[in-house]
Amino acid sequence: MSANRAPLAFVYDRCASRSQRPLDMRLIGCHAYADRKGWVLAGRWLDLGDAALGSARPQLGELLAAMRAAAPGREVVCLVHNWSRLAHDVQDRIAMQQRIAQAGGYAATTFDESDQGVD
Repeated sequence: MSANRAPLAFVYDRCASRSQRPLDMRLIGCHAYADRKGWVLAGRWLDLGDAALGSARPQLGELLAAMRAAAPGREVVCLVHNWSRLAHDVQDRIAMQQRIAQAGGYAATTFDESDQGVD
């Protein structure tokens, strides 16, 4: 797969705690996973502190705008360490996944989970 045809991975995470170590470890995992899959990293977006707790999520909004711009010519994926990086509550997570789908992409985790092709 050539680099210009490889999917673009938009790495997302959120962290409300003061400790950055778990966040750093999750990001390293996302980067390694994307590399193993042959995906091109589009960047990473992080909602921190209070922004990580609500549904507004400013950095996720920025990620979705970038994903929407890239989607017409490329496969785009929002890569998270695990589903709880989107939301702990299942209904909230599904809403976030729907926003990702509306931006033209799909969500995937470093545990080989994906909602690609799920309506």
